[in-house]
Amino acid sequence: MASIKKLLFVALHRPDRSPSQRFRFEQFVPFLESNGWQCDYAALLDEEADRVFYASGSYFSKASMVLKGFKKRLKDLKMANDYDVVFIQRETFIAGTTYFERQFARSGAKIVYDFDDAIWMLDISDANKKLSFLKDPSKTKKIIALSHLVLAGNQYLADYALKINSQVEIIPTVVNTDYFKTSNPNHSEVVTIGWSGSQTTVKHLLGAQPWLAKIKEKYGDKVRVMAICERDIQMDGVPVEVVAWNRAEEVQALDRIDIGIMPLPDDEWSKGKCGFKGIQYMSMSKPCVMSPVGVNPEIVTDAVNGFLPKTDDDWFAIVSTLIENAELRHRIGAAGRATVEQRYSLNAVKNQLLNALNALVD
Repeated sequence: MASIKKLLFVALHRPDRSPSQRFRFEQFVPFLESNGWQCDYAALLDEEADRVFYASGSYFSKASMVLKGFKKRLKDLKMANDYDVVFIQRETFIAGTTYFERQFARSGAKIVYDFDDAIWMLDISDANKKLSFLKDPSKTKKIIALSHLVLAGNQYLADYALKINSQVEIIPTVVNTDYFKTSNPNHSEVVTIGWSGSQTTVKHLLGAQPWLAKIKEKYGDKVRVMAICERDIQMDGVPVEVVAWNRAEEVQALDRIDIGIMPLPDDEWSKGKCGFKGIQYMSMSKPCVMSPVGVNPEIVTDAVNGFLPKTDDDWFAIVSTLIENAELRHRIGAAGRATVEQRYSLNAVKNQLLNALNALVD
């Protein structure tokens, strides 16, 4: 009988807290454990520390939290030699230092580094703008350099990593299609245009105001705009129904959508995005309309399994057509679901991750 291999996931957030962690590695754990891997978790921020970190101000509490986190990571380092692989997701610590990554690399474990955004660019939450001096944009490059394997969420990220490390694999951010699936494909005559995102990406939805206002003016009460988000959203001429994200009800919330939208600016940060909003809509058999930026044209073939509008006029025309044509919504939604099952599902990529991990230690 083959011996059990041991893997330590090192990440900032506690389990089930961060979408990136949840979809990049947490959902793979049962499969890995059924295939010879023992998986353990070393999170940095507990619930209280998480609340302090993302609150405005509270700098004394944040300093205390950083010190507590530093001590926690020192304990994690002591057990690194017990593992075959240390899997680092994005970063091990909230400041710019790579001290812990370097120490993990000096252990007997192989280092896997996973990232799904262009995080080498400085991106600070509004609550911590005054602490931006603690960040180091070159941190990502340093971690890539010391890793035995780098997992990138798309080709743009992989191209960046390959300039530093030759051992790079692309693993897209995926969903469990046994969990994300529609149970209510037939909705009322009111068509819901839906968007899902975080506080930091609300600005992308706000950028859609010109054409959304025209849609609302044209269709009135026949359409509603819904956002699954953590904050209220005010948009001129467009009433937005905000549904607070809830882990237990996320599928039901997504299932209320008739047309899923993912507007993005054409900038370097957006090119690093992994199209996950669109993948979620498509997994739910919802027609997805997304900006043709970054990885999005790899996910969607225009007018086949989704749509890729370039201008506000394109957005208005495509969404209008979908509002008026329920059969088209159903057909595009079904094609999107098939794409996710084939290429962007847990079942589609789980063996790739397993094989990559096994190759490191076999």
